[in-house]
Amino acid sequence: MRLVESGCDSGTGEVLTTTKLKTGAKVPDFTAPATGGVSWRLKEAAGKKLVIYFYPKDMTSGCTRESQDFRDHYAAFRKAGAQIIGVSRDSVASHEKFVDKEKLPFPLLSDPQEQLCKLFDVIKEKSLYGRKYLGIERSTFLLDGKGVLRHEWRKVKVPGHAEEVLEAAKSL
Repeated sequence: MRLVESGCDSGTGEVLTTTKLKTGAKVPDFTAPATGGVSWRLKEAAGKKLVIYFYPKDMTSGCTRESQDFRDHYAAFRKAGAQIIGVSRDSVASHEKFVDKEKLPFPLLSDPQEQLCKLFDVIKEKSLYGRKYLGIERSTFLLDGKGVLRHEWRKVKVPGHAEEVLEAAKSL
């Protein structure tokens, strides 16, 4: 994955700035490996609204439910002029299995080096059975057709979330 814009080292893809994206800011162009054997680039979504949802892990219960909800509302998102992409640190091979199993009609991006996760500031300290670790905080971002961040949801609870994002997409 690489970020394609000033403020990034195009050789390594590392974000050179420590500032985090804020609502109202233009998201820098990026490219990441995606399902379907292609690289996905932000500029491909130019002119369309874009939902980017970050989730911790393929094939886990909460992530499966969230992906199913976006899948089930896919036609309504398209009608609202919005594309959907999912992002996690899982490999493209893992994503392909997840897409096939759940019949997801949108691409999943692989971010094992966490460049996108860091750009959107979704890596947070978590705890499981008393053990602390860094992981993806379930988060969703809505960009307008010019690539400007218009809405963000952090610490997402899955029930009703896709519907809330859809309503925001319709209102843009």
